[in-house]
Formats: sequence, C-alpha cells, structure tokens
Amino acid sequence: MAQPQAAIRRKLLAATRLARSSFAKNGRALPRAWFLTDPDRTKNLLGVIARLPRGWGVIYRHFGENSRFTIGAALARACRQRGLILLVSADPALAARIRADGVHWPEARLRGVRPRPSHFIKTASAHSRIGIARAKALGIDAVIVSTIFPSRSPSAAKAIGPLRFRLIARGANLPVYALGGVNDRNAARAMSGAAGWAAIDAVMSGWKPD
Repeated sequence: MAQPQAAIRRKLLAATRLARSSFAKNGRALPRAWFLTDPDRTKNLLGVIARLPRGWGVIYRHFGENSRFTIGAALARACRQRGLILLVSADPALAARIRADGVHWPEARLRGVRPRPSHFIKTASAHSRIGIARAKALGIDAVIVSTIFPSRSPSAAKAIGPLRFRLIARGANLPVYALGGVNDRNAARAMSGAAGWAAIDAVMSGWKPD
C-alpha cells in the first residue's frame, strides 16, 4: 500500500536534518537535498518547485531540448521566489542567461574543465574516489556520488551501498551527496558524514501536486 505524501515528506525531511552543514567556496550554504529534473520523468515541474522547502536545491537537466531557454527562465524565477538554489547541468551559458546560481557537471564532462564564472556554485557527479579527487582539483564545491541504493534508472550502475558511501563521504575533503535509489525508507542510512541526498523519484513522491 502506497504511503501518504505527508509520511514520505516527513521521513525525507528527517533525513535532511541528519546531513552536515556544508558551504560553497563563495560562502553560500549548500542545500541538504537536491531535486534533479528530467524532461520525461518530472512533469508539472513548476508545480513541484512551488512545494519544495526553502533552501533546497534544483539541478535543471535539459538534455538539449529546444524549450530549455523558456523552461529555464521560468524555473529560475520560481526558484528565486521559493528561496531555492538552481544549478544548470553542463551549460554555463544558459545558467548565466537565466541567472541561475551555478552549474552541475556530469563526471564525463568535467575532464579538463575549469568551470566559470567563479561566483557560481559548482557541483559534479562522481562515481569513485578518483572522480571526487578530480572534482576537487578543478575547484568543484561539492560532488554527488552514485549509485548508492539499487535503482530502476537505466543509467544507474551497481549500487555501492550506504556503508561504503558513508566511508567515502567521511574520507572526502569536500561535501558529498548520495544519489541513486534514495527514497524515504533509506535516505537516513546514508547521511552520516554526508552533505545530503539527491533524487528524482523521491522528491516527486513527496512533493508532486495532487
């Protein structure tokens, strides 16, 4: 039997409170939870944004869709109104155009990149300690590590489990977030030493408008 949204939200919010406070190099507080968008999976995007807790983060992944400028501008306005941090995936030009707060880089796109401008918040995905070290060397503020729990996502790798993730988070010298199969039942298990968690489906389950 599916849980009520209120119960899902309560557990996910409890998990965020277990995460440690983290800051970008520009001094801004980093979110303890990130909502990743997807053109196919995150319908009624602005409706979800309107319900998210203040201080959370949104990573806009447009995958080159033609409507990215229109959607991105509307998303940026909504995030500013809600007090949310907005990053644009792998597109600093679009991020600057819509006045987003920064850029998120997939690990494969991070090689040799010196992300600009310097006032942006900069995050990156990472799948190993080597990936984390590379991100730090390039001036990244925080990394989102996957895959933590078994996931139905077609791009998900084999899950490393919460114990290994916690060891990685504690050994990293920059903020680390958990991604992959994170939900209201398991998010808290990965938070020891972590800066927080990131998800698509978990956020949609808890904050999607009825």
